[in-house]
Amino acid sequence: MRTSSSRRGRRTAIAAVAVAVTGTTLLTGCGSDGDDGAKSGGAITLRVGTFGSFGYDDKTGAKLYAEYEKTHPGIKIEESNVADGQKYWDTLKLRLSRNSGLADVQAIEVGYIAEATGSTMADKWVDLGKEGGADLGAFLDWKVKQATTGDGRVIGLGTDIGPMAVCYDKDLFAKAKLPTDRDAVGKLWAGDWSKFLEVGKTYQKNAPAGTAFHDSASGLFNAVVSSDPVQYADASGKLDWENSPGVKKAWDTAVAAARGGLTAKLRQFDEKGTWNAAFKNSKFATVACPSWMTGIIKDQAGPANQGKWDIAAPPVAGNWGGAFLAVPKSGKHAKEAAELAAWLTAPEQHAKVFAVNGNIPSSKDTLTSVAVQEAKLPYFGDAPVGRIFSGAAAKITPASISRWDGQVKTFLTDNGILDIEQRGTDPAKAWENVKKLVDDKIDQ
Repeated sequence: MRTSSSRRGRRTAIAAVAVAVTGTTLLTGCGSDGDDGAKSGGAITLRVGTFGSFGYDDKTGAKLYAEYEKTHPGIKIEESNVADGQKYWDTLKLRLSRNSGLADVQAIEVGYIAEATGSTMADKWVDLGKEGGADLGAFLDWKVKQATTGDGRVIGLGTDIGPMAVCYDKDLFAKAKLPTDRDAVGKLWAGDWSKFLEVGKTYQKNAPAGTAFHDSASGLFNAVVSSDPVQYADASGKLDWENSPGVKKAWDTAVAAARGGLTAKLRQFDEKGTWNAAFKNSKFATVACPSWMTGIIKDQAGPANQGKWDIAAPPVAGNWGGAFLAVPKSGKHAKEAAELAAWLTAPEQHAKVFAVNGNIPSSKDTLTSVAVQEAKLPYFGDAPVGRIFSGAAAKITPASISRWDGQVKTFLTDNGILDIEQRGTDPAKAWENVKKLVDDKIDQ
């Protein structure tokens, strides 16, 4: 998916406050207090709120909404999608607190699932272990555990997981006198993110004018921290980001890339669309590529760049992102929404989304199925995405998560690394700025 996103989007702390106060249009199409049943022509309209790329839609996705409507003639589905996953979450929390303006089905990024299952929010959701007919045994066990509350209720059904690779522009690699074969490329940096930086330095020596090795230092941070078994929380799930070896390694790697001139200094998922446009205009040669990112690259780089991008194994296996579908209790059509969420996340639909969008499924049998194992993506030169991403998924060691992971990650990237990358802020000063934000904004 995606994503976020994040899966999949980021923004500054100041913007977070503004969204929390005034963000009433970010989930356009969601219900309101005046919604008297969301009926159109006698049919129930179910609204689905998403961020990033989930691959359900009827335009560029797997056309799942049209399929469901065909077999459920009394149902109409409308999706409202927001690019920036952080703004999406801020608005969703605000609407949950008011029990108004919510979609019937709401996506939740893994970075926020611990907050969604926490004591202050857990009662806001339908128990999808009991409602909707989902087969919980079909999902990866750790995926179900992530969405389970302290008293055993399952408030989210897994959409995808985010095993990582590295997507790279073969044309730019060739011009920089680097190998272009995906296996050879993967060997360049196998085993260590520091090797990835060394390849970046080699690229920059022969880089085509106006291009950079990597898109974003913040994106690199997310990739590195996602490949470490210790991230923002300790083994008990308590926030301990300052002492995390994963955070330290990711910070140092991202800072080295930023200060070494290896990045295009872009903010992923920016509202101006600068990052999206850079795909189309071939402004960078690599991007950390969790499985859901392939759909974003295909959409943003466009048909003119088909075959230019390829996918290689990452330096270290990891999981960045993945999401869930949840159903707010306050919805007027909670029963129908729960049934839709269960259907959208069933193994059969996971396989359809993967075939079109590349999102790696969170259901056990689909992940190991022949359809996934032998899958290729034509846009990426028939890259064997099933083999690449399922192989990475098998090596994932799920990290403990705290309810604050998503917010701390945003502070580290948008208020730390992005300042270093775009404004030249001293890394020690940037780290202190992040610490102050966490102390001011997070009350454990």
